Amino acid sequence: MNHKAIYKLYSQVVTIDDGTGAFDKDGNKVEIDLALVNAWQDPDAYKSKRKAEYPPVTDYIDGVVKGDQVQIDKYIADCLAVKQRFPKGVA
Repeated sequence: MNHKAIYKLYSQVVTIDDGTGAFDKDGNKVEIDLALVNAWQDPDAYKSKRKAEYPPVTDYIDGVVKGDQVQIDKYIADCLAVKQRFPKGVA
């Protein structure tokens, strides 16, 4: 089960058990529409994708320390390329 989707789509859910289902604060079972849960796309998914692809910040710092504008520009271009591959709000 996609716990994050369930918590986002069903605000009354406070606990989820993959074997028994989702429950509210009183322990009542909350009926879940699995098609809706499976169709949900995390609007923040781009963040982890970007993080995995960004070049190390040490590349930028090294360029600054050395006064190497080419290295600095390459770092910036690489970051902008990652942002373009993984735009905000697109899963």
